[in-house]
Order: sequence, then structure tokens, then C-alpha cells
Amino acid sequence: MSSTSPIAVTADVLDSLLDIQPGSALHGVRHARDKVALATQSSHNLFFAQDLGIDLSLTERLWVAYFAARLTPQATLCAYYLKALQAQGIDSDGLALIDAGKLDELNDGRLAAILRFTRTLIESPVHGDRAALQALQQQGLSTGEIVVLAQLIAFLSYQVRLAAGLSALSATGAA
Repeated sequence: MSSTSPIAVTADVLDSLLDIQPGSALHGVRHARDKVALATQSSHNLFFAQDLGIDLSLTERLWVAYFAARLTPQATLCAYYLKALQAQGIDSDGLALIDAGKLDELNDGRLAAILRFTRTLIESPVHGDRAALQALQQQGLSTGEIVVLAQLIAFLSYQVRLAAGLSALSATGAA
């Protein structure tokens, strides 16, 4: 699952994806505490850097992001992460299995375990217990990789909820 190119990062992913224009009311709301918007984008940049210094590839991290956005569901982020995955040259058969929720049929046991853990933390975080962690360890993930994976899933949960909230504000004109 090695990656070939970094994810394309705009100045602010959510501003770009949600067409939040400088000077708009929604931009004012989003950037009222600009350090929060900056920290959100900095976290995104960090999680999707080419090399995190651990053996959790960019492609694996993008699969997690795509799957988390799909499960939530947050269509805009789902499409964004799918495009980034396609730039990595993903397997269309694997994508079909993941989209169908057939993780156990993936040829990559490590990816299947990572995505099962993603589903657990997105849908039922209380079940992210010792057994869930041991399933990752059995696929060769180190403690550090598991910690980063859990942090990534937590960030994605925040990101999809932020995108949903900003989209709702935009749709209602409430900004």
C-alpha cells in the first residue's frame, strides 16, 4: 500500500470544498477565531503528509478518511478523499468491496483491520476496546501506528461534523 504522491492541499480544504469565500458571512463565522481554522487545516496537513515517520501509508490514511466520510456520511469530504485515493492508483475492486461494506473480502488483511477499526470508532466508539486494538496488533500495527490511527479517526469525525455544520449554515443562510 505504498503511496506515490501527496494529497493535494489547498490553503484551507474546508473553505475550498464548501466554497466559503473571504468576505462572506460564513467565512466570518468560520474564521472568527482564525487560530481554530488554522489548527484544523494544520491537522489536516499533518495527517496527510507524505511521510508521518510511521508505517501507516498515505494510501491507508486516505482509505480511512474516505471510509469515515462515507460512513458519516459527508458527501463533499467523501468525494474529496476518493479523488485523492484515485490519484494514488487504487484498486477499483477493493473500492467496490469497501463501498459494499465487505471488508472481510479485501485481499489486504491489514487494510481490512484498519477499516474495521475506523467503522468501530465512527459508529460505536465504546467498542474501541482491547479486542479492537489487538486485532490491529495482529495485523502488524505498532502501538504508535494505532495511536496515530485513532487520532486520525478522531480528527475526521471532527472534520466531517464541521463540514456538515458549515454546509447547514450555508444552506439556511444563517451565517
